[in-house]
Amino acid sequence: MNNIIEATGIKRGFPMGEDMFWALNGVDITIEKGKLTLLKGRSGSGKTTLMNILGALDNPTEGDVLFRGKSISKMSEQKRSLIRRNDIGFVFQSIALVSMMTAYENVEFILRINKYPRGEHKRRAEECLRLVGLESRMQHLPQELSGGEQQRVAIARSIAHKPLIVFADEPTAELDTKTGLKVVKVFKDLIKEEGIAVVLSSHDPGLVEIADKVYEMEDGKIVKGTT
Repeated sequence: MNNIIEATGIKRGFPMGEDMFWALNGVDITIEKGKLTLLKGRSGSGKTTLMNILGALDNPTEGDVLFRGKSISKMSEQKRSLIRRNDIGFVFQSIALVSMMTAYENVEFILRINKYPRGEHKRRAEECLRLVGLESRMQHLPQELSGGEQQRVAIARSIAHKPLIVFADEPTAELDTKTGLKVVKVFKDLIKEEGIAVVLSSHDPGLVEIADKVYEMEDGKIVKGTT
């Protein structure tokens, strides 16, 4: 199956007094395996809300999301939790590394949480840090790393359990342009090496040429899609 996610008619409303604010208002989107998909738009356009729904962190008010052909919108929270744990990786704006753990320990900790085979922890954690170019920084604490390096540790952590798809919400927002492009190149390399899909949100126009698919969002709708 080439399409990991197919979402149709997605709406997400939030009550505001007697009215309803529609953060998403009729979104159709397909996420393909082995592609970097960019959600582009200004702050408040609906990018994060859409990523939360596609990543099974939130439910749509209307519409449906199929994950590998199965409706996650209709699943129990227990089943959605299993999908998040086994098949999805997340990189949030707030990197949220554990400050008292080294880069290696931050990645290995996720393997323990996900019940990855214990005998494979060391090899896999080191492999992920090598994939993001941090083989020489594995024993450094987060405060000893630059912002770009911390973001790469977060990416290594997100792929450690071998997910099918990684969602990265504004991963370059706090980085300068040069460092941000390096981080995005890491995602492109991971797609090639690991065969995953990556969904990245950003308002940076410089990322458009790097992405395989671009969906431009405005006022909770997709106003343009390019491949």
